[in-house]
Amino acid sequence: MKLLEYKAHEVFRRFGLPSIDGYTVDSVDELKAVEGRLPYPVVIKAQVQTGNRGKLGGIQFADNRDELFAKGSQVLGMKIKDLEVRKVFVTPKVDITKEMYLSFTMDRKTKLGVMIFSPEGGVEINEIAEKNPEKVVTVLLPAKDTLDDYIIRYAMDTTGFDRAYEKEFFAFCKTLYEVFVENDCLLAEINPLVVTADGTLTALDGKVDVDDNALYKHPSIKEFKDEMTDNPLVLEARKFDFLYIPVKNTGNIAVVSNGSGMIMSSIDLITKAGMEVTCALDLGGGATADRIKEALRIVAENDNVDTIFINIFGGITRCDEIARGIEGSMESISKKRMVIRLEGTNKEQGLEIVRSLAGKMELVDGLYEGVDALAKGAAR
Repeated sequence: MKLLEYKAHEVFRRFGLPSIDGYTVDSVDELKAVEGRLPYPVVIKAQVQTGNRGKLGGIQFADNRDELFAKGSQVLGMKIKDLEVRKVFVTPKVDITKEMYLSFTMDRKTKLGVMIFSPEGGVEINEIAEKNPEKVVTVLLPAKDTLDDYIIRYAMDTTGFDRAYEKEFFAFCKTLYEVFVENDCLLAEINPLVVTADGTLTALDGKVDVDDNALYKHPSIKEFKDEMTDNPLVLEARKFDFLYIPVKNTGNIAVVSNGSGMIMSSIDLITKAGMEVTCALDLGGGATADRIKEALRIVAENDNVDTIFINIFGGITRCDEIARGIEGSMESISKKRMVIRLEGTNKEQGLEIVRSLAGKMELVDGLYEGVDALAKGAAR
């Protein structure tokens, strides 16, 4: 779960990390309501789950009331990398004397945390590493809940850090690492970490990515995730711990499967065959009759769906359970065409149940056969 910038700052402040504050608004009327609460000049920052906002026009400066309304209206509703800007974060413009980069992230190979620091910030860390590799230090961290002092000292010594800010930097590193650990983050980043005109360190921009698998421990972040979507089927699916994925509004096929790899393979092959998937639903673990019934009900509520491809594969998956789920869903899916691939325990019992059902159902032995069946049906 990628938090929007303003939400990342809320997390920072909750842990006592010096961070920029301001107002989050989603309309020009709200801009008018906050006008005058911050001294000019102010910064208007698009709130979208992607980077490079500044280069794409998503960060604007306003020196007065008229510019606030004009530039705020310009940013609200614009698209950045196909993401619509629905909120802007209005903050005071900070007088900066120095910019740095600091982050903690996960190393996928070792499953350990990594500290990345550069005394130069404000741009992508890859750009810094390419132009000035000596100015970037990466440290693989021991599996501990606290950050050791020697790691911070190593980062400072390696990059030629200005010791005038040593005390504050130590506090920043330790607190940001606490944010990283306590929130089950995949990334906690400050770019830039700035020295202001009065000599203090402040997080001017922040990114916080939380592991989706840990959201049950963070109800406020889970609630924020729900607020980020206006697709009711996505929200309905989450109630059952399903992942509902909108794909293309012009598609007509729904893919229901148990595993992201299987879903991606199904979508890829269906697309290569000249057809379009409108949505997919990942069942996750526990492909039981009740879960199958709810999953099919949810995808059937997508008005674009006229064909459902059920692609279930699992060594211990009980195919008779899946078939009972399909049987219990007949009221909601009776008018849909079904292509069904079942593989797992009690496969023959499951196939027998499906064969006994009325409706436009076709049983296939594998993924490729399923795609072929979808294509033949589309050609009719």
